[in-house]
Amino acid sequence: MGCRLGVALGKELEAYSFVPPHPFNRERYIAFKEGIERSRIKFAPVTPEAAGREVISLFHTEDHIDFVKKMSEAGEGYLDGGDTPAFKGIFEAASYVVGTTIKLADLVAEGEFDHCFNPVGGLHHASRNKSAGFCVFNDICVAIEYLRKKGFRRFLYVDIDVHHGDGVFYSYEEDPDIYILDVHEDGRFQYPGTGFESERGKGKAEGTKLNIPLYPGTGDEAIGRIVSVIDEIATKSKPDFIILQAGADSILGDMLGNLSFSPAYHESVARRLHEISHEYCGGRMIALGGGGYNVGNCVRAWLSVCSELSVM
Repeated sequence: MGCRLGVALGKELEAYSFVPPHPFNRERYIAFKEGIERSRIKFAPVTPEAAGREVISLFHTEDHIDFVKKMSEAGEGYLDGGDTPAFKGIFEAASYVVGTTIKLADLVAEGEFDHCFNPVGGLHHASRNKSAGFCVFNDICVAIEYLRKKGFRRFLYVDIDVHHGDGVFYSYEEDPDIYILDVHEDGRFQYPGTGFESERGKGKAEGTKLNIPLYPGTGDEAIGRIVSVIDEIATKSKPDFIILQAGADSILGDMLGNLSFSPAYHESVARRLHEISHEYCGGRMIALGGGGYNVGNCVRAWLSVCSELSVM
């Protein structure tokens, strides 16, 4: 018998798409949807759901929510310094990303699924009061705050996107209950220029945060070391809930990344976290697509994650 896997699929997720040639567009989602429907992976589709303002404000400030809504109505300009353009309806599109991740987290928390995957989730650059790096709202942080209200305390967040997940890392830098392992291209060579090995959390959270910055060109030879560190932080954290940000831009051939992993990276990380989820927290784990700007790489990486989460 396999695990019960829910995968978010629906037209609403296509709407979180910047106008080409912007690299973050609906082609990634469409190709993944077609790929998983053709695959032999056993899963149940989950209909997307929009988050209301009261849910988004569990993490984001009212001023930021108002700003995004205003820019969405105007349909022009940028939500940040130039990476994240506004378009008409971007507020609603971003609300669906957040709401869908919340719905998946809820389904796992309530035991209706063992694990779930949102291919458009994982918007890890947005902070409490601003958008950044293609990320309007941070569905990861909203989900953590939502799950806290449901009684979950200790979280393990693993991020293998090529970019450092600064919006998550610094929002919880002083929080001892959020354990973070972020593996990314070294900030000296890659946006957003953060995530150094010396940053390990502050105050009571010292040692609960780990960065593994990688030199450009690093590939599958690093997988063993990364999985070993996952084991270490899992043993230390003993999480109640696990979140994986499975950005595919860490795979060789991405237009914005300089790492050289194969989809075996995503397969190995997902497999170990899947095992850990059953060891420590009754299987409670969600995975999110994150970045990735080579459509074929996105499909292969995300199918690898779903495949691993669907088996026992």
